[in-house]
Amino acid sequence: MLEELTGKLESAFRKLRGYGRLTEKNIEDSLKEVRRALLEADVNYKVVKDFIARVQEKAIGEDVLNSVTPGQLIVKIVHDEMVRLLGVSTMQVKTAGIPPTIIMLFGLQGSGKTTFAAKLASFLRKKGRKPMLVAADVYRPAAIQQLKILGKSLNIPVYDEGAGDPVKIARNAISAARKDFNDTIIIDTAGRLHIDDAMMNELVKIKSTVRPHEMLFVADGMTGQDAVNTANEFLSRLNYDGIVLTKMDGDARGGAALSIRAVTGKPIKFIGIGEKMDEIEQFHPDRIASRILGMGDVVTLVEKAQESVDKEKAAKLEEKLRKADFSLEDFYDQLQQIKKMGSLESILSMIPGVGNQMKGVKVDDGAFTGIEAIINSMTLEERRNPKVLNGSRRKRIANGSGHKVQEINQLMKQFEQMKKMMKQMKGKSFRRGGNMPFGFA
Repeated sequence: MLEELTGKLESAFRKLRGYGRLTEKNIEDSLKEVRRALLEADVNYKVVKDFIARVQEKAIGEDVLNSVTPGQLIVKIVHDEMVRLLGVSTMQVKTAGIPPTIIMLFGLQGSGKTTFAAKLASFLRKKGRKPMLVAADVYRPAAIQQLKILGKSLNIPVYDEGAGDPVKIARNAISAARKDFNDTIIIDTAGRLHIDDAMMNELVKIKSTVRPHEMLFVADGMTGQDAVNTANEFLSRLNYDGIVLTKMDGDARGGAALSIRAVTGKPIKFIGIGEKMDEIEQFHPDRIASRILGMGDVVTLVEKAQESVDKEKAAKLEEKLRKADFSLEDFYDQLQQIKKMGSLESILSMIPGVGNQMKGVKVDDGAFTGIEAIINSMTLEERRNPKVLNGSRRKRIANGSGHKVQEINQLMKQFEQMKKMMKQMKGKSFRRGGNMPFGFA
């Protein structure tokens, strides 16, 4: 996420750390590079100007200039100011005193509202809520069908009345939610290719009719400054509660994330970081600032691990590792749990120092698929006791998995090396109460 901006900021900070002594002149020169990096990321010009002025004011203070590690202190100042720019604290989704909690989503067509609606429903269900999706986008072809397909894939109910009146659909959905004991409803409203009066009037009517507890403006994070301008226009008519930035993976330059809160005064509440239904994150300003500055995000990584790891399986695996009794079946289970955490690239990007080293390197998640195919082609006996894998068995597994015998041999060699490492670690990490090497438990 925002790799290009991170790389440019890292370059500026590297120069600062290289100076034996900081002066107002070399601080100013380095901050010019920071300014250029932010402007190239499509951050609002006024936001950049104010940000650099605040950093410069603190950076030329006596404490920094006389510090033993002035370069590191300036990085901390930039980090603190970026956190302040992004919103300081994490803003939670509101909960109604009397259910259902009504959440209304809106934005331009193509911003990813419908997909985000399903992601949000899945996210809230993990938090113990019982959500229902509401198909109030009656204009875009297949919008209702898309929401129904997403709802079915997640086993989350979808309320729809076909191509009816969006205001009535939203109102009737509340009664349906109460009847079915759904404590949260998420209304997916219609977008347009551009802002027009008809669109705004309909949104205003829905708002005044159902009185949502949470109104979220959904913006495409890849559109940069355009997203900020659109956010302002929606704000003038709807005075919403928070912002969602979708498509923050890939080539997003970051301008929207760093500008939108400063310009609108409204908090960013969620970001979309991929196409899968679980690729959604609450927006934590301090964690995002750390990622942008190349410091990683260990807290989010640990949270993902806690959500993904089956504690019962982890306990059993730990016991097996104590006895050096780690099988291919156990290895397969570990792969499944790691996959639940997201792509390898996203996991590595959260490890401090690793994300920057991975720039330009394509991490292939397909490697998991190949290993899974090989293990799935084995019998239960072969998974639990790989020593029985003679030549004929390996040839059968190769044919069944669509791989070469050499690839089977390579996997088994790596697995045996891993088991040797387990034996060497046995008694060290576990006596110290260390964590499992593959389960992140």
